[in-house]
Amino acid sequence: MSPYLGEFLGTFLLILMGGSVNANLDLAKTKGSDSGWLLMSWGWGMSVFLGVYTALELGGSGHLNPAISIGMAAFGKLDSTLLLGYVFAQMAGAFCGAVITWVAFRMHFEATENADRKLGVFSTSPAIRHTSSNFLTELIGTFVLAFGALAASAPTNSLGALDALPVALLVAGIGMGLGGPTGYAINPARDLGPRIAHFVLPISGKRDSDWSYSWIPVIGPILGGILGVGLYHLIGG
Repeated sequence: MSPYLGEFLGTFLLILMGGSVNANLDLAKTKGSDSGWLLMSWGWGMSVFLGVYTALELGGSGHLNPAISIGMAAFGKLDSTLLLGYVFAQMAGAFCGAVITWVAFRMHFEATENADRKLGVFSTSPAIRHTSSNFLTELIGTFVLAFGALAASAPTNSLGALDALPVALLVAGIGMGLGGPTGYAINPARDLGPRIAHFVLPISGKRDSDWSYSWIPVIGPILGGILGVGLYHLIGG
């Protein structure tokens, strides 16, 4: 199987399932409306498990995240000739996953009056808008993700078919902690792909796509990913 197909389908499932968690919690008249942050964190963790497992089975690396791919390429852990294709596949998968989420919840988008909640199904936003703090939170969260994922997936820690589980638990844990200030994008594709989908889809009563904030969940995670992979590489990983 093609590694690009694996990254595309893995990221597609990540965003379809994760975005559906957002929609179920944030949109009006769903069965899970206002179920809380704990369910959000666990839901995204399980979405990561499905996405990573799928990507690995189909020949991908299970990154699903340009920040991880860029960090790995920067330190020779990913063939640099694959990087552009990986990032494109991840972005395309995220966009398509967001579109299908909208299709599945279309009636609930129409029933929801709050335009911020509609945008929140697709992309992240800070609880308190402060550029440097928001940027650092995304950087730190992605640093923890990159370093922790590499440590958890080391050959000595292999769980066989369940190798994706530690990363899923890590993402759930990040969500419950560091996710509070910004909604923890920790992945440029997870935020930018769906944000573009929000921009182009004919969503009734939508607001603007908050482009002034959009660079933070892209650049912050990329730097965090490079630092996380770099530290792991430096200490002999």
